[in-house]
Amino acid sequence: MNRLSVAKRTQILHMLVEGASMRSIGRVLNVDPNTIDTLLKSAGAASQAIHDQEVRNITATRVQCDEIWSFCYAKQKNVPFAKNPPLGAGDVWTWTAIEAQSKLLISWFVGDRSAISAGLLMEDLKSRLANRVQLTTDGHSAYLEAVEDAFGADIDFGQLVKIYGEAPAVPGQARYSPAQIVAAERKRIEGTPDPAHISTSMVERHNLTIRMALRRFTRLTNAFSKRIENHIHALALHFVHYNFIRIHQTLKVTPAMAAGVSKTLWSFEDIVNRMDAMAPPAKPRGPYKPRQPKTP
Repeated sequence: MNRLSVAKRTQILHMLVEGASMRSIGRVLNVDPNTIDTLLKSAGAASQAIHDQEVRNITATRVQCDEIWSFCYAKQKNVPFAKNPPLGAGDVWTWTAIEAQSKLLISWFVGDRSAISAGLLMEDLKSRLANRVQLTTDGHSAYLEAVEDAFGADIDFGQLVKIYGEAPAVPGQARYSPAQIVAAERKRIEGTPDPAHISTSMVERHNLTIRMALRRFTRLTNAFSKRIENHIHALALHFVHYNFIRIHQTLKVTPAMAAGVSKTLWSFEDIVNRMDAMAPPAKPRGPYKPRQPKTP
């Protein structure tokens, strides 16, 4: 089986996390886009395995959660009119939980914006924490039951509820930015959260990092994901790069190093090595059989 070299695969993964498209990578490196697509799938599976294995037993202080919108194949309102939409087409929400001090991305989940998705995020977050933390979310009601089911009373939970003003109506113009925030109310939900740290600033800043790094999240382009599987693989690769490989400009180390998850700086070669370890063994080739000429 033909396989790209470690150096070439490392270069492709680096370009993927820097926002280059598959076709542009193929043009620059003279690699077939289908090969890059296969590589992304393998890297995504390896990245999910790395995150699931390494990001465990986290000692955290303050955790912030949020959800970021994107879509796959078509926006939800256009799915009924789309031609042969695949499974997973429509609005896609990426739920994230980040530790405010180390900036470590502890947990993430891709789904809809329902209470079920919120519950799955909180159950996963609970399984990765080693101690009681202060948790902050926005005012989305789905968090209330999800946090209660996952943590019970073993949490200091507060919500930052933002109040938006009415956007000025301009005839014939659509609004592409959110309405202006006129007030923000800090609410205690469970335990004794510190009001000074009921904030979602860090996780909202991380949302910007996602949009800047992943072109699949860039609005008003055709760079959106066409398959939900590739959307998840791209996110998994991005999060491992963010946690273990990319040095945070403020921390001067990676979030994984700041959180004590890793003592060393990782590289893309570590992902490639995990990909090779997870790859099925090559099937032995049979004896060579020359092609028989066609009978006239």
